[in-house]
Amino acid sequence: ASSTNAIAREAGVSPGTLYQFFPNKEAIAIELGDRLMHEMRDMYGEALAPLDPSTPLEEAVGGVVDRFTAFNCRHPVFFALMHGPDIPGRLAEEHDALHANLLAGIEAVIAAFLPDAPAADVTRTARMCLGLYKAGLELVLSHEGAEREAYVRELKNVLIRYLAPMVAEARSAA
Repeated sequence: ASSTNAIAREAGVSPGTLYQFFPNKEAIAIELGDRLMHEMRDMYGEALAPLDPSTPLEEAVGGVVDRFTAFNCRHPVFFALMHGPDIPGRLAEEHDALHANLLAGIEAVIAAFLPDAPAADVTRTARMCLGLYKAGLELVLSHEGAEREAYVRELKNVLIRYLAPMVAEARSAA
């Protein structure tokens, strides 16, 4: 919803300078989105690295939520770009690919905790976790300071309480 003049002012350049590099706001959004998606890919490669199955669930969930939340708090425009109504077509396609890779990473983490679960159950659980995270992230991003920290704790609690019974059942069956 920002104007190119406002973008130029925020960037500390003249509108003319901005137009030398970007013909319109969509081009700016695409470039910014590309850069942030690349950074997000690097970050989630670390956040969703293979886990030792003996890792406590709270530690695994906390580590993933902390990394993803920190990224989104550093780059709140990422959430707006990726979930806004005017996402440019090319960016939407790249976001869909990023989302599919992210979901596969979450599935791998969940599969480490639920090694005997059918693939369809792991996929459903991963989708549910991602949906819960995205809903909670919107609340996290709309607050600051201690209130933001409280929402992050609540988000972790929701995910842990959702996953804990499944993990406990899998571990007792093993």
